[in-house]
Amino acid sequence: MDGFINFLNTYIVDLSWVSIILRIILAVVVGGLIGSERGRSGSPAGLRTHILVCVGSAMTALISVYIAKAGGFDDIARIPAQVISGIGFLGAGMIIVKKNNVITGLTTAAGMWATATIGIALGYGFYLGALVATGACIFTAAFLTRLERKSRKSMHIYAEISKAEEAGRIAEEIRKLLGHEALIEVAGARSGTKGNIGLYITASTQSTDTTRREIEAIDGISFAIQE
Repeated sequence: MDGFINFLNTYIVDLSWVSIILRIILAVVVGGLIGSERGRSGSPAGLRTHILVCVGSAMTALISVYIAKAGGFDDIARIPAQVISGIGFLGAGMIIVKKNNVITGLTTAAGMWATATIGIALGYGFYLGALVATGACIFTAAFLTRLERKSRKSMHIYAEISKAEEAGRIAEEIRKLLGHEALIEVAGARSGTKGNIGLYITASTQSTDTTRREIEAIDGISFAIQE
């Protein structure tokens, strides 16, 4: 038992070459898991972006620990602290306010910030916290998003538009039809059709097939289905 603990301290916990490789590999895996889910949701910040954020964050923590061990400075939180505040510029780039006050990208921006903190945790060797946080992020983004959409309003329709430049006009027509309280979320196209954009529409109006057909009849909408 003592030998196993010594092994952990020497190669996994302390800053050894095995520990460095392990932390960076875990950062790639963790960032990839979170990023792949956002990619399936149509976010522009997908697999590669999240991996780079996680690896970069892990490296800042590793650099801090390395410099501290080399006698450079004692404050190993100084460099990673800048990541927490600096990651905001990436998050801000994900948040888009479209016409008619349609806001997209908030979940992705929050996910980028969370991924950065997980990367820092891995860089410091806080494996358990990082892996638990990864599971929480994936659960929140993949499963709670669907639950949130279903619980907000009583009507749920998914539609696809064929031209991105028409999104503002189409959103305005949908709001005229359903009321300005209707929530419209922009996402990747489920159909996989190149150039299409998906719209998740929720409103207090009771869902009817007539409403769906009226939305589908709007010029620029390829199809609409009830959920």
